[in-house]
Amino acid sequence: MESIGELLGFHHPDEMREFFRKKSKKMTSKLMDLKQAVSLVKEGDYISIGGFGTVRIPTAFIHELLRAKKKNLIAACFTSNVDTDFLAAGKTFNKADASYIISFEALGAPKVLKKYFESGSIQLTEWSNGAMGWRYKAAAMGLSYLPVRSMLGTDTQKYSAAKEVTCPFTGMKYLAVPALYPDVAVIHVHAADIYGNSYIRGVLVADVDIAKASKKVIITTEKIVPTEFFRDNPQNTTIPFYQVDAVVVTPYGSYPCNMPYEYFMDVDHLREFLKAAEDEKTFQEYLDKNIYNCNDFYEYLDNCGGIRRLEYLKDLESQIIIEGGLR
Repeated sequence: MESIGELLGFHHPDEMREFFRKKSKKMTSKLMDLKQAVSLVKEGDYISIGGFGTVRIPTAFIHELLRAKKKNLIAACFTSNVDTDFLAAGKTFNKADASYIISFEALGAPKVLKKYFESGSIQLTEWSNGAMGWRYKAAAMGLSYLPVRSMLGTDTQKYSAAKEVTCPFTGMKYLAVPALYPDVAVIHVHAADIYGNSYIRGVLVADVDIAKASKKVIITTEKIVPTEFFRDNPQNTTIPFYQVDAVVVTPYGSYPCNMPYEYFMDVDHLREFLKAAEDEKTFQEYLDKNIYNCNDFYEYLDNCGGIRRLEYLKDLESQIIIEGGLR
């Protein structure tokens, strides 16, 4: 089967090896604010967002990206809904690698954004979630592709940019999924030091490989910790400093999504988002109120109930952890 999707985010691995070789390894402070971090994203960049679904999404960064009116990006829509939905709401990208998008699962789907994707306004190349993860893995390994058996013979293969290859050992047919090297990755973490060493507690999805594969890595973090947090316990280093270009302190920066072990998702606010997204007019009113007319992310948090609401979500997450036996 011949694949007809456009190949996005691919570079020759030797070109990227040389790029990463020249990237500074100095331990210098990378602290900056959201506006400065957003300025690292340029028109035409391929952007990858860490976390997945409604878990550990860098919402604060995405809001600032929308306020900055960034356009003509290419997006990795991988295990995603809230991040892709906000990026699409701001019409920030016109091309995307898509695997899982536009669904809040049990809560429903934002109709306005579903219609937007179906309109043809965004050029999509299709993949499975597994294939997107393997694309990052190939890049992290310095390879041009990885052979997989997923997607073979499906319409997903047809609308992807993968190529069929023959195994030299068995003669079996595999699908070569090409390496994916984002221009910018944005990953929300539990803790980081000023140099970029980062700690993620809980499921990682593909974030470690995304950080290895990306030209620029922006870390948004719940808090700053001393470097000794990593030096005294090396296992705490999920992402090392030399892969990171910016560190932004954003407490509650994943709201209204779930930050594992910190605060639960705000289901009521997600329902408000979905209800607003049933109609173009009400959706624009939602965006104006919660993003465009807010000076910053913390004004948005105040709109959503402020510290009382956040403390409630922290308590709710603690109850879930205790009831699940994760002490």
